[in-house]
Amino acid sequence: MIYHLRQALLAMRGNFTATLATLVTMTLTLLMLGFVLLLTLNVDRTLEQLESQVEVAAFLTPDADDAVLLAQARALPQVREARLVTSAQVLEEMSQVSPATRDAAGLVGNPFPDTLRMKVSRVEDSRTVANTVSALSGVDGVEYGAGYVDPTVKTLTAVRGAGYALVGLLLLGTLFNILNAVRVAMYARRDEISVMRLLGATRAFIRMPHVIEGLIVGVLAAALALALLTPAYLGLAGRVRELAPVLPVVTDWNTLLPVLGGVAALGILIGFVGSLFASRRYLRELE
Repeated sequence: MIYHLRQALLAMRGNFTATLATLVTMTLTLLMLGFVLLLTLNVDRTLEQLESQVEVAAFLTPDADDAVLLAQARALPQVREARLVTSAQVLEEMSQVSPATRDAAGLVGNPFPDTLRMKVSRVEDSRTVANTVSALSGVDGVEYGAGYVDPTVKTLTAVRGAGYALVGLLLLGTLFNILNAVRVAMYARRDEISVMRLLGATRAFIRMPHVIEGLIVGVLAAALALALLTPAYLGLAGRVRELAPVLPVVTDWNTLLPVLGGVAALGILIGFVGSLFASRRYLRELE
């Protein structure tokens, strides 16, 4: 093992430019992946908060069958909770917000209709539930905050999708860099490899230094990425909390550690699997 490690270090020094390019690309890829995963984590947390707050409100006509409509609303697969709020209860709620509402109701009567209030399983389902319920007999109108719910969902979904696409491209670039670095190293040692084959060295023995080289690059990239990612994210999260305290920014270590550990593990895995595949492929070319 010491021999293989020494050969791996010599190969890294002999192909310093290719090794450095692979290390930088892997580090940038893991940084981007980490930020995307952390962004997705915060997006999901924000969507969960929206789901707990967003309600689809259906305003009923005076002659509506409230019990039937409530049963129909509860039967929708996207609805996780539905309740009926009578016009008297709505008036009481509005009076707590604005005491003058009760006085106005005493003059002109209660202007508020009976209302079905529904909470959806996913915030993206708000529009679907609203369209379905609005078509039911006895529903006069539906409101779910389309002015801010729809744009928010579209923006968060687009950000998450763009991040994943970028990370995918970077991962492909990293794999190609690893393949190129291993290929250069093996061609530089092609005479030595030929001699080793004549002396009876196995393929696994010849490939081992290159696999160790990829593993070392993966470990270094993972360490550098975490060293840059962790303080940068915590600093950014603190700044976001100062500017927008209402956003549910994730900062607890119980949630962050699995994500950071996954980023590190992925970096090591990419280095190992990439070098394993490349050394196997290019050794066959040399034969």
